[in-house]
Amino acid sequence: MISAPERRRQLRQERRRERLKHFWRIAVFSGGAAGLGWLLLQQGWVLRSATQIEVVGSKQIDAERVIQEGELKLPQPLLTLHPQALAERLDEGLPVEQVQVSRLMLPPRLRITLVEREAVAKAQRRTNRGVEQGYVDRFGHWMTTRQQRGSGPTRLPSVKVLGWQERLRRPLAAVLAQQDQLGSTLLQVRFEPDGNLWLRTAALGDVHLGPADEQLEQRLAMLRHLSGHLPSQIKDLQIQSIDLSDPNQPELGLPPKAKPKAPAKPKQANTAQATTPAAQAASTTAD
Repeated sequence: MISAPERRRQLRQERRRERLKHFWRIAVFSGGAAGLGWLLLQQGWVLRSATQIEVVGSKQIDAERVIQEGELKLPQPLLTLHPQALAERLDEGLPVEQVQVSRLMLPPRLRITLVEREAVAKAQRRTNRGVEQGYVDRFGHWMTTRQQRGSGPTRLPSVKVLGWQERLRRPLAAVLAQQDQLGSTLLQVRFEPDGNLWLRTAALGDVHLGPADEQLEQRLAMLRHLSGHLPSQIKDLQIQSIDLSDPNQPELGLPPKAKPKAPAKPKQANTAQATTPAAQAASTTAD
């Protein structure tokens, strides 16, 4: 007959063996699952062709363009693809305002969601390599000529921005957003190196708006008012510019008045050479 202490020892050994068996079952199952998962991810969750790339939000940009601008090399495991880095490359190379990259598992594919950009003005900026020509979108962001061409066959804008600067994007966007409400066709936006803003409109010509500060909205409101009332009053004047840097006291730049000419001095007759009929008659009588 087995004693009670011996029985308890055997029970403890059996429980230990059972726990060990459970541990090995879990380890084997987990290892197999991990191996199958790794095999699935490496071999099954892979971009193999352009048909696995979905482009949403654009009719001009297709999967082949995404592969080119995103510098994707197919086949490529999705796990090795970094969505943020890909989004930055696409944002730099494509005419878009926003890019979102999503990796999808079933079936394995890549979804690219785009918000397209549109050039609203031609632009010019100064760089270390000289003057660069380009475009800007409605938010004032710079667009290269390559990005503009990539936006498809669109009509080239008529407005031109001179002296574009990154720090002046917000005031530029404010002007471009209101160009249809200025009362006259906007032809040119010009930023001086110090940030002073000039506009050129069809009705008023050159308009100095001053610094792009908190009074910009007030100056634009004054410009709208003058565009509706001033042209008919100054049509006979040769206005060179209008200064709205102080919106409460607009100033007209008129050409300087011409100095009056001095009256011409009358020519004195040369009596020695005068041969008028009266003088000839008087000479004959005296003889």
